[in-house]
Amino acid sequence: MKMLFLLMAGLTFAQVAPVQPVLGVRTVSILRVDGLQFKDLNKNGQLDPYEDWRLTAEARARDLVSRMKLEEKAGLMVGPSLTPGPGGGISEQPTYGTNPFNPGPLQLVSPGTEQALHQLHLGQFIIRANLPPRQMATWLNAVQEVAERTRLGVPPLFVTNPRNHLGASVNFGIMEAAGAFSQWPGTLGLAATRDAKLVEEFATIAAREYVSVGLRGAYHPTADVGTEPRWNRFSETLGEDAKLGAELIGALIRGFLGLRLGPGSVAVVTKHFPGAGPAGGGFDAHFPHGKNQVYPGNQLEYHLLPWKAAIAAGTAMIMPYYAVPTGIAKEATGMAYNREIITGLLREKLGFDGVVNSDTGISTGMPWGVESLTVKERYLKAIEAGVDRMGGDATPELIVQLVKEQKLPEARVDESARRILRIHFALGLFENPYVNPEEAVRTVRNKEFEQKAALAQRKSIVLLKNRDGVLPLKPGVKMYIEGVDAAVASRYGYVSTTNPEKADVCIARVAARAEGFMAGRSNRPIDLTLPAEQVGPLQALARKCPLVTVLYLERPRVVPELAQDSAALLATFGVSDQALFDVLTGQFAPTGKLPFEMPSSMEAVRGQLEDVPHDSKNPLFPIGFRLSYASSRP
Repeated sequence: MKMLFLLMAGLTFAQVAPVQPVLGVRTVSILRVDGLQFKDLNKNGQLDPYEDWRLTAEARARDLVSRMKLEEKAGLMVGPSLTPGPGGGISEQPTYGTNPFNPGPLQLVSPGTEQALHQLHLGQFIIRANLPPRQMATWLNAVQEVAERTRLGVPPLFVTNPRNHLGASVNFGIMEAAGAFSQWPGTLGLAATRDAKLVEEFATIAAREYVSVGLRGAYHPTADVGTEPRWNRFSETLGEDAKLGAELIGALIRGFLGLRLGPGSVAVVTKHFPGAGPAGGGFDAHFPHGKNQVYPGNQLEYHLLPWKAAIAAGTAMIMPYYAVPTGIAKEATGMAYNREIITGLLREKLGFDGVVNSDTGISTGMPWGVESLTVKERYLKAIEAGVDRMGGDATPELIVQLVKEQKLPEARVDESARRILRIHFALGLFENPYVNPEEAVRTVRNKEFEQKAALAQRKSIVLLKNRDGVLPLKPGVKMYIEGVDAAVASRYGYVSTTNPEKADVCIARVAARAEGFMAGRSNRPIDLTLPAEQVGPLQALARKCPLVTVLYLERPRVVPELAQDSAALLATFGVSDQALFDVLTGQFAPTGKLPFEMPSSMEAVRGQLEDVPHDSKNPLFPIGFRLSYASSRP
């Protein structure tokens, strides 16, 4: 027994030989120490601790911070956009602009590449460009090569907004084009699948696509709970069930992360703490009239459920929202300026020790509650509240000035720099920030990924009504179609007609989108009903033949008349015509469940409390509703 114990002890404490990582090098030398290879990032001919991949990320970050100038540390604490030049090459042309939501003075939006890395010492960039995979990989490699030539050779982190959601509109700062990447339903569709394993697979696949082109950070997932259906950003949520949201947020982060943050991971920025769903009056905090986040139902703890799951799953960064936390904090300042929210709630109560990355534009565009302060004073207040990086900004000199004026201790800058650099080290960027453009072409939107995405599309479709078993469509049925590709319909062997009165069934796809994101500028809440010019023709069509209405929903909608007149009603959240027809014909049975309730009237919507889930009076369809072909009952 004693010998067995000794053997076990020997196994437990045996040293494991370090595994040599692949080193990506363009300009610096390779150091050879103890038979291993390391990058001489600071070009001094010797191995320094931050260059030693055998050490922990924490130890390396501490060593590097001790070697950095104040200006270099400050550069890590801002993160603007970076744009490519013509043809997808390096751009040295800085771009200036105003905040699109609240226009003000011109400011640096995207610096030139040399300026960004050698003068401003920036360490993170938002990548908004929509380039083909090979071009994206080649461009980001070129940027990393410029970074390798800096004094300390610190590789930047490239972050992106979502790129994988079919049917999502491109919005500055919200969503990028999805065409190059695998095409999945929107986040509401992922929630409608109720399949956490599939959702984790989505994130794993999206991560592989991101990593292949050099994108190693994500400005998502969104942990907001959609309890206010008029909120402009409802479509980015996982619906209004916080428990489901917590389960799926955990799945998303595990998919992007892997077993732990490492060379194959994407570091996610979960947003928008502490949950931006309770938008006062349904208005969004990008705009002055929407700056208040309210809790009339005292449901803060409900909205924190996904955040607890995100922290437990290992989110690398968290983004607070612009809004003022009305009723849950003493100080009436935006979340990123609010020490009670960032330090008190997020760090101390919930135990988050990662990077707090502010939302883009808090210092100049959406400085709610601190409008009377100068931009430099806003920086100080946000950093004192607990923010590590000012998202979207390119003015690290303000942080340098605050330190030199003895208003901000340099030790506080060191603290943020260490948190930020830990992520870069853990991701393996210091060893190899480069990618293979040809591998990117083979990876992005490959056949395997598209098959999984197609499955998710089919699983996301929700059957809400099926009068007299009109679905699945019978073989040989004569169809009249609107909003559907006739070529796709014909592949299913059904006869189409241009005359609805001669059709056995009419199929109409309806994009229930009456407004874009910038409609939030209006001081009138979003009307969830469909416009009369959209509903009237559909009702007329329903009088000519049994109508199958396919709604694309980016939020709950008020559609009682359409539901009444349609023979069948389906909800979708971003699906192809082929996925739709697989469900319409019964080749794939509908299994999706509504991730929110569908209100019966706007009066019921106005009677809801912003922070309370599914509380409208007599909803048309309750949350979780679904029909199947096997039964007419939910």
